[in-house]
Amino acid sequence: MLEDLTTATSRTKRAVRVALTANIFIALMKFTVAIFINSTALLAEGFHSLADTSNQAFLLLGLRLSTRPPDRNHPFGYGMERYFWAFVVSLSVFIIGAVFSVHEGITKILHPEPLRHAGWGYVVIVLSFFFDSYSWRIAFRTLKGTIKRRGVFRTIRDSKTPAIFIIFMEDSAAILGLSIALGGILLSSLTKNPVFDGVASIVIGIILALVAFVLFLETKSLLIGEGVSQGDLRKIRAAINTVPEVKEVVNLLTMHLGPEEILVNIDVNFVDGLNTDQVEEAIDKVERGIQEQVSAVKKIFVEAESLKKIPKRKKRRITRKASKGRVMKRK
Repeated sequence: MLEDLTTATSRTKRAVRVALTANIFIALMKFTVAIFINSTALLAEGFHSLADTSNQAFLLLGLRLSTRPPDRNHPFGYGMERYFWAFVVSLSVFIIGAVFSVHEGITKILHPEPLRHAGWGYVVIVLSFFFDSYSWRIAFRTLKGTIKRRGVFRTIRDSKTPAIFIIFMEDSAAILGLSIALGGILLSSLTKNPVFDGVASIVIGIILALVAFVLFLETKSLLIGEGVSQGDLRKIRAAINTVPEVKEVVNLLTMHLGPEEILVNIDVNFVDGLNTDQVEEAIDKVERGIQEQVSAVKKIFVEAESLKKIPKRKKRRITRKASKGRVMKRK
């Protein structure tokens, strides 16, 4: 269980670090050559890579800060740091990438200047395509199984690991943006009309704005608190119902405190006639069953309806600290 979570986190960090390294190199290439050949489309791609570079830095920061242990002010830990910094990423994509790209494109159209040495632009685009494709493949391999089952949009919607789907979306937009930049430079060179270069920059900016909007919606949803997927919810409910002492699940609430940390609150009605020791044993079974089915569940709170008629001094025996998270067994 712990090994699976550690592996998932390691894969996420690797994907972010590869993307960060690639985008630093790509951004330097794009800015240098864009200024040299006077290409606004390539300059827009430079702003795109700059936004991606800052984004990976934010994601790494979120990954690091999220590992801090719980304290008095944050008793549930810092897992949501990942979601906050992912939200900052969505703003970064829009401000650095989209706004600057559109602005430079409009400037190029209003004040057209011819391209110089367009061949260097083609070289940079090919190299950038190679690096972005490598980074994209790493993110895609992580999401590949889910994408095959649910499709791209459903995978992004249901994913609780923002770093991975952000890299996937950014690199997908980068590959599309490079194709548009190539078209803009090529048309400008063939027609001797630099307006095509400016139009390409604006189109790249619009694509980045759309990506930023999707990221904004998804990370906002995670930040304010999302429940588990329907699949995990069915697993949790099934695990509870397999316990013979459970008569009815009155209420089941879940929330992601981080990509690999889930809070579960259950209101359970146990069968009649159980004493406190039997209820406690039944709750232990519920806890074990849930964590066997969904390993990311770290904190479980069980409210036992069957204890309503038990004296308070005996109820206190039911509340104890479990080996994994804080498990409250009461009512």
